[in-house]
Amino acid sequence: MAKKLYLALVLIICFSSVFAQRERLDQITDSIKSEGYALYRSEWASWYGTDIFLYKCAAKKSLSGGYFSYETERALTNIFFSKGDNPMVLASITFAKDFNPGNYKLDTIPRKFDKIEQNYYALRAAARERMSSDTIFKYFNNTNLNIVPLIEKDIKRVYILTGPQVNGVVIFGNDYLVDFNDKNEITSIKKLHRNIISMKAKADTGSAITTTYHTHLPASGDFMSATDICTLLLYQKLTTWKQHYVVSKNYFSIWDCDKSQFLIMTREAMERINAGQKEKHPDKQ
Repeated sequence: MAKKLYLALVLIICFSSVFAQRERLDQITDSIKSEGYALYRSEWASWYGTDIFLYKCAAKKSLSGGYFSYETERALTNIFFSKGDNPMVLASITFAKDFNPGNYKLDTIPRKFDKIEQNYYALRAAARERMSSDTIFKYFNNTNLNIVPLIEKDIKRVYILTGPQVNGVVIFGNDYLVDFNDKNEITSIKKLHRNIISMKAKADTGSAITTTYHTHLPASGDFMSATDICTLLLYQKLTTWKQHYVVSKNYFSIWDCDKSQFLIMTREAMERINAGQKEKHPDKQ
């Protein structure tokens, strides 16, 4: 009787441990995915807003000192501002949240920044100034660094992502996180990936590329990053990819490109699944 009770207690402890680990991983998954989508919404507005600005406001292109995007409860807004020490809004492109690039409103009446825009501009300007002097930031041929300010309640940060300047390429890495205090002063800068990873969106010949992956060293974190998810959301429709993996020492992060679903598994669990698949399908080994 005592032996049975002991075994029962061991099983309860084991199951509790497994459930606790799964709950922890689910919380991490939700947090990373939420941040990744916030980045994506900002970059999506900047992508399509830039196209509209260049097409419909071509005469203002030489006056532009840059752009940024921000999100409200009802819309995604992309702002182009003028050069100089006291910039003005040159144009604002406001998108509905249906992610239809054609569903937008364009306002080209010059005006001052509103209170929200002042904060976003201040974060962007501070990050850009630091980028010009801090050697942590690296620049590569055929790429550009995109500054993405985000404000959520009392949290202010800027992500800096590397984007390709050539078609048919997807870039992960060479990305940074800049944190700010409530006075819009930089408090920390973190390099998110230790390197830059360039991948083909589609195969030149032969079979389609359906599965891709990159690895994270300990310094890059255990899991797929918010910047990874943003990149996948932006580019996955331009690829033939079905799944993208991030492999670290202890975890597998899996992104389903068709469903835009995110899952984190321990390497141990992934190895058990692979071993089971090999037993079921020995001819595919």
